[in-house]
Amino acid sequence: MLEHRKIKKSIRFTDKNGTPLSGKKVHIRQKNHAFLFGCGGFDFIPYIRGEEKDSYLTDSWLDVFNYATLPFYWGNYESEEGKTDFDLMMKTAEYLTDRGVKVKGHPLCWHTVCADWLLKYDNETIMKKQLARIDREVTGFRGVIDMWDVINEVVIMPIFDKYDNAVTRICKEKGQIGLVKEVFMHAHESNPDAVLLLNDFNTSPEYEKLIEGCLDAGVPISAIGIQSHQHQGYWGKEKLLDVLERFSRFGLPIHFTENTLISGDIMPSYIEDLNDWQVDSWPSTPEGEERQTREVEEMYRILFEHPLVEAITTWDYRDGAWLKAPSGFVREDNTLKPSYDMLRKLIKEEWWTDTEVVTDENGYAEVEAFKGDYTISCGTLSTDITLADDTAGDSLTLAERGLR
Repeated sequence: MLEHRKIKKSIRFTDKNGTPLSGKKVHIRQKNHAFLFGCGGFDFIPYIRGEEKDSYLTDSWLDVFNYATLPFYWGNYESEEGKTDFDLMMKTAEYLTDRGVKVKGHPLCWHTVCADWLLKYDNETIMKKQLARIDREVTGFRGVIDMWDVINEVVIMPIFDKYDNAVTRICKEKGQIGLVKEVFMHAHESNPDAVLLLNDFNTSPEYEKLIEGCLDAGVPISAIGIQSHQHQGYWGKEKLLDVLERFSRFGLPIHFTENTLISGDIMPSYIEDLNDWQVDSWPSTPEGEERQTREVEEMYRILFEHPLVEAITTWDYRDGAWLKAPSGFVREDNTLKPSYDMLRKLIKEEWWTDTEVVTDENGYAEVEAFKGDYTISCGTLSTDITLADDTAGDSLTLAERGLR
């Protein structure tokens, strides 16, 4: 079931002189997954600011995840026109990338948490400023952040009526596909190598129709983003498989971009907008934590088995982050939940390669390993390599450290 997640090939191991390492034990030790096991990276921001001195929370995060989403909500990132949080976000992103974490920015265009100062401008000026914002962020963070949720929740965007905002205005004027095409093309021009996502919580046929129209219009969508905030209960296997089947028809990579599963009371089903559920407290419970652990395991197994799924991001690392929900892997007192331990065992044990192979007389050995980054060693000789479908050649040279 997981063959597509692994590399399996015969590799010839040699020293730097090309001499086969015959009849030797070779240690294959994984350092990182190719698959993106993600979580919201919001908890790193106060740590980088110096507001949080204890690294326990960030250390436990880094022990499991290799992919972080950082917030670029325009209304917060640039609450006053011309004054951005560039330095803070760059320091946070660099801190993560230095530790082997891939970073995604979220989002470049969205009608919610939009900059209020945009409302004083006409639509033509708003659009110019939106495109300039995209160019500034995508270009400014290039090489550190090369993955972006370009535009968020377009299905509802032109009919969003909770409050006036600049992005709904321009979406009404240009139409959904017209706006999507402009922002995507601009992001692509700013960084042709970037991974660009269309992201939405709406998994109905309306989202499929939008994607189809965008692709027909030549929009360079790199991956389909699917939000799965399950405050009102776990989707279950049947719905997961249905969503996967319907969105697989486009042949694009699928990212589950915002996943939440609750370890307390479930939000009532009559709530239409999750943001309308405002409570004083929302505690995690022992029964809820057992349920959350089961549901996280089943969901991750289903998604990891699917060949088009490239990333899963749990939205909240710690409880109480959004809507005070007990939706994290860590309680508000920073103690780890059973769901954390279970997920770590999946990612770092069951779906992890740390093994030895023995070479034959010609230095060959069969290697089967989960795709990702590795240190391969034999005695004092070693090398670092990425094992993936496109790993070049069947021969690998090991050398003394510092002598490559």
